[in-house]
Amino acid sequence: MEPRPAASGPCPGDSRAAEAAAAASLLNPGRAPSVAAVLPAGGSGERMGVPTPKQFCPVLERPLISYTLQALERVFWIEDIVVAVTGENMEAMKGIIQKYKHQRISLVEAGVTRHRSIFNGLRALAEDQPNSKLSKPEVVIIHDAVRPFVEEDVLLKVVTAAKEHGAAGAVRPLVSTVISPSADGRLDHSLERARHRASEMPQAFLFDVIYEAYQQCSDYDLEFGTECLQLALKYGHVNARLVEGSPDLWKVTYKRDLYAAESIIKERISQHICIIMDTKEDETHVGHHLEEILKNELNHVEVTSGALCPAGRDLKQIILEQCYNYVCVNVMSSDFEETQRLLNMLEESDLSILYPVVVISVYFLDYKSVPFDQKVENLMQIREYAKEVRKRNILLCGLLIYYPQDEQKLQASLREGATIITTLIKERNSGLVGQLLIA
Repeated sequence: MEPRPAASGPCPGDSRAAEAAAAASLLNPGRAPSVAAVLPAGGSGERMGVPTPKQFCPVLERPLISYTLQALERVFWIEDIVVAVTGENMEAMKGIIQKYKHQRISLVEAGVTRHRSIFNGLRALAEDQPNSKLSKPEVVIIHDAVRPFVEEDVLLKVVTAAKEHGAAGAVRPLVSTVISPSADGRLDHSLERARHRASEMPQAFLFDVIYEAYQQCSDYDLEFGTECLQLALKYGHVNARLVEGSPDLWKVTYKRDLYAAESIIKERISQHICIIMDTKEDETHVGHHLEEILKNELNHVEVTSGALCPAGRDLKQIILEQCYNYVCVNVMSSDFEETQRLLNMLEESDLSILYPVVVISVYFLDYKSVPFDQKVENLMQIREYAKEVRKRNILLCGLLIYYPQDEQKLQASLREGATIITTLIKERNSGLVGQLLIA
């Protein structure tokens, strides 16, 4: 078994730390149980129809399994996360852990089937194994490497239920009716959809219950079985508690699911926009007009604004709160200095390790006072900066808004500029990196 990196504490400024501690205490007012997780990740992804196993397929240039690990790492009361991967993917998995700075992760070699992979993960947590480096938990969570959107409340529900009943699993209503065909391909019978549920992940178990069940498993069950709750029932005589899960528990199975996952992630990281104003020469408040239009267009998005002060304390706090979208407004100036300072702060923060950060440098320039060609030449340096910061997963674009104009044309340009900003943030199109767009 590969040793895990030292566990890290809660991220600074992350209010989830206190919430997670409070949630853990709900498991038992006197003593919260020790909890670990096992993540089988040895599948080949045949149904995906691509040569790369689906858990390693990129979503926004980051492997899918990394998002699942992040979802589990956010839950601070999960002490250890054991990932079962094939020998041929072991080095790739180590690279993912290192690159994305995952913590509390231990690696074991996967088996040839899902159940054998889970069994290997459980062995790594058992105290009866030689050279065991992990502590046996009271409760173990079993989850899928390709279900990246699991939330803490669902994990808490299944762990709480497992502690009381011995086993628990998330379920969802059936979407389609299940039928049983006869040997000759005819309908034999159908199930009443309202009486049945689809078994999902995560599932949780008292560790001794599920570990002993796997130790008693027949080779047939290890080879062809897929349902852990059934093993607990068959070999441990434990009737699992079924917990209603959320719609976000779906499993990435087909290629189209990767696009759906990417869309969900883009939407989630587009919910907070920071507008940085360099308005020392802005007597017309045109920058604030743009801000108001953005707020109106993005009424479901949190918009934070402020100046980039020399110490940058306010912005550093915003970065710590994990904002992935920045609009740097330069009024009456083609100076790139303010945007450069923002980029430096973002690079120092390592914010862009997990998700691409969008930075849009907006310029309001008087096209009558300086020839247009000269202004564009000044602003084209954005391309060189964009090439450099792209290496750090920062997507930099420029936006030029004509000024001054009569009020009606100016409002039209501001609305067009707001639409461009919104699209750049929502789409995160790397093909537009380094481009200077005109509203």
